[in-house]
Amino acid sequence: MNVAVICEFSGVVRDAFIKEGHKAISFDLLPTESPGPHHEGNIWELKEKYWETFDLAICHPPCSHLAVSGARWFKNKLEQQEEALNFVRYLMNLPVPKICIENPVSIISTRIRKPDQYIQPWMFGHGETKKKGLWLKNLPKLEPTNIVNGRNNRIHKCSPDPERWKERSRFYKGIAEAMAKQWGVE
Repeated sequence: MNVAVICEFSGVVRDAFIKEGHKAISFDLLPTESPGPHHEGNIWELKEKYWETFDLAICHPPCSHLAVSGARWFKNKLEQQEEALNFVRYLMNLPVPKICIENPVSIISTRIRKPDQYIQPWMFGHGETKKKGLWLKNLPKLEPTNIVNGRNNRIHKCSPDPERWKERSRFYKGIAEAMAKQWGVE
């Protein structure tokens, strides 16, 4: 299976699919943190025909202007929100047979459509909370693989730091492995 992992600099999801025997490539404006197939650049510049070569796209659009955790600043960033929503619509309409859009609780739910499911890291072996919505196209809901105790909100409690955004956007390995095992079937 050919898998595109869009807006991923960490390589976590890409590497989970590669480990399961799939051909996967990550895409981001940033270089990858983990050596492997990666396209550094703006995906808007890639032709529609290119996307038709993929069987599955896992997309992590930036949540800076979408997540309701930043609702107190919404009134000051209406233009950025509209651009972010247009990017989500673009991803949802890629000519790829199976698509997952992943984002925390966000305005995607009210401005585009509700997610097909919500998941938590603690459902996949991480003793943390960080509610994530999954908007699915031709994919089954993700089944929990390792429900663990502990409901630590580690990401929310990260100290202010110029690199905090990176830690907050890094994907959970347990969820990535579940995606690769459950959705990596043709």
